[in-house]
Amino acid sequence: MIKKPELLAPAGNMESLIAAIMAGCDAVYISGKKYGARAFANNFSFEEIVEAIKFAHLYDVKVYVTVNTLIYESEMNDFLKYIEFLYRNNVDAVIMQDLGAMDLVRQVYPKLEIHASTQMNIHSLETVKLLEKLNIKRCVLAREMSLSEIKNIKDNSNMELEVFVQGALCISYSGQCLMSSLIGARSGNRGTCAQCCRMKYDLIKDNKIVNKDKYILSTKDLCTLKDIDKLIDVGVDSIKIEGRMKRKEYVYLAVSLYRKAIDSYLNYGFVNITDKDILELKKIFNRGFTKGFLFNETNNNFTNPKRPNHQGIVIGKVISIKNSSFCLKLSDKLNLQDGIRVVADDIGFIVTEMFINNKKVKSAKKGDIVKIKKKINSLSEVVKTTDYNQLQKINQLINKKRKLPLDVIMRARLNHNLTIVLKYKDKEIEIKSDYIVTKAKNSPTTKDSIYDKINRFNDTVYFLNSFNLDIDDNIFIPVGVLNNLRREAVDKLNLERLKRDNIVIGNYHVSLKDYPKANKKSILIDSYDIPTNYDEIYNFKNIANTTYKLNRIIPNHKDIKKRVLVSDLGSINKYQNVVTDFALNVVNSYTVAFLHSLGVDKITLSYELNYNEIKEIIDNYHKRYHKHPNLEVIISGYEEAMVCKYMLDGDYLMDRFKNKFKIKIRDNYMYIYNYKKRKMDDDFYNIGINWIRENKELDDEAINI
Repeated sequence: MIKKPELLAPAGNMESLIAAIMAGCDAVYISGKKYGARAFANNFSFEEIVEAIKFAHLYDVKVYVTVNTLIYESEMNDFLKYIEFLYRNNVDAVIMQDLGAMDLVRQVYPKLEIHASTQMNIHSLETVKLLEKLNIKRCVLAREMSLSEIKNIKDNSNMELEVFVQGALCISYSGQCLMSSLIGARSGNRGTCAQCCRMKYDLIKDNKIVNKDKYILSTKDLCTLKDIDKLIDVGVDSIKIEGRMKRKEYVYLAVSLYRKAIDSYLNYGFVNITDKDILELKKIFNRGFTKGFLFNETNNNFTNPKRPNHQGIVIGKVISIKNSSFCLKLSDKLNLQDGIRVVADDIGFIVTEMFINNKKVKSAKKGDIVKIKKKINSLSEVVKTTDYNQLQKINQLINKKRKLPLDVIMRARLNHNLTIVLKYKDKEIEIKSDYIVTKAKNSPTTKDSIYDKINRFNDTVYFLNSFNLDIDDNIFIPVGVLNNLRREAVDKLNLERLKRDNIVIGNYHVSLKDYPKANKKSILIDSYDIPTNYDEIYNFKNIANTTYKLNRIIPNHKDIKKRVLVSDLGSINKYQNVVTDFALNVVNSYTVAFLHSLGVDKITLSYELNYNEIKEIIDNYHKRYHKHPNLEVIISGYEEAMVCKYMLDGDYLMDRFKNKFKIKIRDNYMYIYNYKKRKMDDDFYNIGINWIRENKELDDEAINI
C-alpha cells in the first residue's frame, strides 16, 4: 500500500498559516522572532506561536518551529528557555541546524521531536545513520539530492525523510554558504543572508569576460507538481513547500495545487495537474521553473541568468511610444489593478487606467491594443507580475474556511438531566446539563427547534455531520440552556483535543576526554611537496605523512583507514581518526563537546567567529566540563565561500566592485573562494586554542587575483 506523505507548508505570519490550513496542508513550519533561518520574514511573537499551535491543532495540522540557525555561546541560555516555551506549548517538532544545541535539546527534552534541518547539509546515508543513532526523528534532505539517492536512503534507514518540492533554491549547499557572511557580515547560518547569489557577476575565463547575462548564480524556482508521484513511490514522508517570505495567496495556491497532485495520485493513480495549474503558479510567483537536481535537470535549466526576481507571465509587447504613454498589443488578458513590468526598462507598476480606442476600459483581451499612460523608453516585451482577479479569488477561498465533521448525540428524557455527546474522530466528550428536562406547560420544545439551536457552529472549526436525538414527547427546554450546553460541549471537546502529553525533563550529560594544552601549527595544501615545519599537514592528495582532506560533499563514503579532515557528519559516522573542518559550523561549546563525544580528535572552529567569541567558547567549556578541548583556528588563506553541485566554466567570478572570487572544480563540485585573503594576528594560544592553521591550497593559483 502506498503511504500518504505529509504536505508541509510555509507560514511567515498568521495570515499565511491560516491560508495554508484552508488549502489543505497536513503541517506548517513557522519561526519565532529569533533563531529562524528567515530573519526577514514577519515571523511569530510568543503569543502568536501559542495561538498558531492551538489553531492548527484544532484542524489536525501539525506545527514545526524552525530554530535552524547557529546558536552562539552567549545565546544558549535564552535559546534553551525558548525551546522549553515551545515544548510546554505543545509544538509538534523543532527544526534544528546547530549540532550542540541539538544535542542539548534531545537530552533535556527527550520527548520533544527534533527534525534535522537542510542547513545540516544532509546528503548521504552515513549522515542519516548518525542522526538515527541520536534519535532524531526526521531529516530535511539537501536540495541537491537526486530521486535515486533519496530512495537509497529510504531503503536503508528508518529515518523520516522530508524533501523540498517547490520554491526558492540556493546555488550552494544549504548551511555551506559563507559568501554573505564573509562579504557583508550577514550570515546565512544566522538567517540574515543578503542573497549574494542573486547579484550580477562577470564570469572570467582566460582573463576574458565570457558571459552576456549577469545573474549567473541566480537559481530558478523548484517546481515538481507533475512529478509528485515519483516522490510518493520512493516513500518520501514529507513533501515541503518553501516560502515563509511569500504572500499568503502564494501559500494558498501552492498548497492547494500540491494537495490536488498528491490526492489525485493516491485516489486515482495519476497526477491531475494541468498546464493551466502551472500557469496559475507562474502568475503568482516564479523565477522560471526547474525540477532541480531532484530530477536531474542540467545546468542549462537550473539558473535564470537574465533576472533574479519574479518573472511573471508574458502578456504582450509595446508597439509604440508617444510622450508619456505607450500602446501595448496583448497576447493575454489584462485587467485594472494588475501589476505589469516593461522588461527592457525594468519598470514595474499597477495598471490603474487603460484605454482602447481612447475609451477607458476595465479589462482587455488577447489581441487588443491598449494605451497606458506611463513614460517608458523601449519597444519591449511586457509581463504580468500580479493578477488582481487571481488574488481576489484566492482570498475568497481562504475566507471560506474549511470545517471538520462533528457527530452529535442528545438525550432529552423527561425528569432526567439534558445530555449532549460530541464526537470527532477518536475524541468523544459527554456533558450532563444541570437542567432537568420538564414537561411542557404550553408550547413543547420540538426536534426541529433543538436541531436549530445545536446546529450553530459557525464560529467554530466544525460542521454538523450527524445528529442523533433521543427525546420524549411534550417536553420543554429553554433556548438558553441549549445554547450554553452547545458552547460548553465545544469548549470541552477542544480542550480534550488540545491536551498534551506530560512534560518530561531530562539531564544533560556528556563524557569527554581532557586534552593537554598545546601550541601547535597545521597547514592545508594541495601538493605533493610536503613542508616540514608544521605539526600536522592536511592535504587534498592522499599520500603518506599527511592527513587526508576529504571533500565537503560525499554522497558515498569509501573505506579509508588513515587520519582524515572531514566536513560532513557522515564522515564522522564512517571514519575513526577524524579532525573536523570549518564547514561543520562550530560556534559554541556544546557543539565542541558533542563532536568530541563522538570521537572527533580535533575540531576546527567556524570562520564566522571572532576572537572574543572563541575565548567565550573555551572559558565556558572549562567551566561546564572541567576539561580542555582540542580546538583549531584558521588564521590565514582564502576562505571557501560556497560549495555547489552546479558548475560554471570559468576561472573567477567578478562582482560589481571588481572583486574576483576564485572558482575551483574539485571532484565534480564547484568551490567559490572569497576574494580577499583571511589574516588573523590574535594570540589564540593565550586563550586556550591548541592549533592554528594556514590554508595554502590556493596560494599559487590565487597570487594574481
